[in-house]
Amino acid sequence: MKNYSIIAMVIAGLLIVPASAYCAESHELAEQIGSGSINWTRGIIQATGIKVPSAKNDDKFVERQKDLADAREMAQQNLFEVIKGVRIDSDTLVRDVAPESNAIMDKVEGMVKQARTVKQEYLSDGTVEVTMQLSMYAGFTQLVLPSAIKQIESIRVVVPVQKASSSNSKSARAASKPVKHEVFTGFVVDVRGFETRPAMSPKIFDENGQEVYGPAFVSREFAVGQGMSGYTKNITAAQGNPRVANNPLTVKGLRTKGPHRVDIVISNADACKLRSASEHLSFLKRCRVIIVVD
Repeated sequence: MKNYSIIAMVIAGLLIVPASAYCAESHELAEQIGSGSINWTRGIIQATGIKVPSAKNDDKFVERQKDLADAREMAQQNLFEVIKGVRIDSDTLVRDVAPESNAIMDKVEGMVKQARTVKQEYLSDGTVEVTMQLSMYAGFTQLVLPSAIKQIESIRVVVPVQKASSSNSKSARAASKPVKHEVFTGFVVDVRGFETRPAMSPKIFDENGQEVYGPAFVSREFAVGQGMSGYTKNITAAQGNPRVANNPLTVKGLRTKGPHRVDIVISNADACKLRSASEHLSFLKRCRVIIVVD
């Protein structure tokens, strides 16, 4: 009886692990483009190259090495095509940069050639599959992010203190006390239901069209290091993400803005709550923002 109980517990454990892994993956936002994908949650671009064996060479080792090289070359070509489809902002894809700056695209192509091989597999019929990945952050982001995103120096919150008058010192001291605002550590925007599209440089507006988050609010070092915003498909995963720390301000988006559904509109009340948060400029500068999508 004990043996049956142990076996049952082992089987249950084996079933639980894949399920939890599947749930974690279901939170991620992955956009399929051609023979590859953009994982906006992990910040990874990847593509696969496939080479069917030609069987034209009697030397099997030479043949396999050539097929492998061909699959790698195809994976790189596919990866470059996927990268061209990455949205920089609401109006611009990476491919739109090409006519203006051949130098940038040449550097991107060089990065593709140095991309990491994450999977290399020979199928039973001899077909070779190679999958390659490139991080969206660091060098790639530095190249394609808008120049409007500058380096921002440290932000200090200065609270003005009124001088107390001799006639009414008690009321003056009361007036000089700074107003306490809730300290938020990040910003989570829930836009599920609006078919919002991810981008490297999204903008968030209030109902009056005033920008509350965008390139002007972030420091380039943080945007390059982790992207302007994170993306996920689960609100709980967003609120518990270390990116927004332990007390993020969470708001519900009202709608998207523009024909490509990248930029977001939030209510004036939520925008006011964000602006009144004592640390809001600091956590926005650090790109501590996550957008929750479908």
